[in-house]
Amino acid sequence: MSEHRQRLSAEERQEEIIRAAVELAGEQGVESVTTQAMADAVGITQGAIFRHFPTKDMIWLGVIHWVRGRLMSVLDMAADQGKDPLDSLEKMFFAHLGFVDKVPAIPKLVFTDQLLKKNPRIKELIRSILADYETKVTALLVQSKVQNLVRQDLDEHGAAVMFTGIIQGLVMRVSIIEARKSLVAEGKLVFPLFLHGIGSTRPGAANL
Repeated sequence: MSEHRQRLSAEERQEEIIRAAVELAGEQGVESVTTQAMADAVGITQGAIFRHFPTKDMIWLGVIHWVRGRLMSVLDMAADQGKDPLDSLEKMFFAHLGFVDKVPAIPKLVFTDQLLKKNPRIKELIRSILADYETKVTALLVQSKVQNLVRQDLDEHGAAVMFTGIIQGLVMRVSIIEARKSLVAEGKLVFPLFLHGIGSTRPGAANL
């Protein structure tokens, strides 16, 4: 074991284990990932894994927290770059798809029965992530309505559900049915339909 590995703090080691779990889940699927495989990927013993995470479920809980932190950071950065609330939504949409393109394990982590059905804490965390996400989208849609960027009778919450639902559908479609396609490329085909559905005043959406 290298000196560098011995000097890692507990937090750094946990991050290393989580990253290894994410990579392995992307390659093999959650069900096939063992703690021994995680240990081999990091270069430590299996016993060392359990010194940082008491159970395997705690590793997967840490993984979902890791995904949440990075996804929300990506979305916040994208939204901050928008010239108006509707532009912020578009940037968030494609930033999310780009994030999943770069971390292909995410669909396997979020949609696997092993995590959702066998670990209530993970299921509740994923629900919380979705609720926070939809709250953020709803707020941008409210601002868009105030600025007359969308139709005035828009149900902002319903539109937020549609926004996240489109992303979930694309992720499932590309990751399972058409694994070689780019999520961002697929997103470019459907985002104008979302704009049209919310009554966007943008010329491209109005002419669909």
